[in-house]
Amino acid sequence: MTTTLQSSTAEKRCYTVEELQNILCVSRPTVYALLKRNEFRWFQIGGGKYRISKKSFDEWLDTQM
Repeated sequence: MTTTLQSSTAEKRCYTVEELQNILCVSRPTVYALLKRNEFRWFQIGGGKYRISKKSFDEWLDTQM
C-alpha cells in the first residue's frame, strides 16, 4: 500500500480570518477592514465565519510587495 502525503495548503482553496492574521501579522479588526473594502474575494458561511479565496488573496498580496 502506498501512502502519499500532501500539503494541506497545496489543496487549500480558502483562508480563514485567523490565517490571514498570521500571514499578514495584523489584528483581527484589520483583516475585517480589508474584507469590508473588498480587497479580495470572500464569502460568509454559517455562524458568521468568513472564508477568503486563496487565489484572490494571493494575487492581492503579490501586488502589495
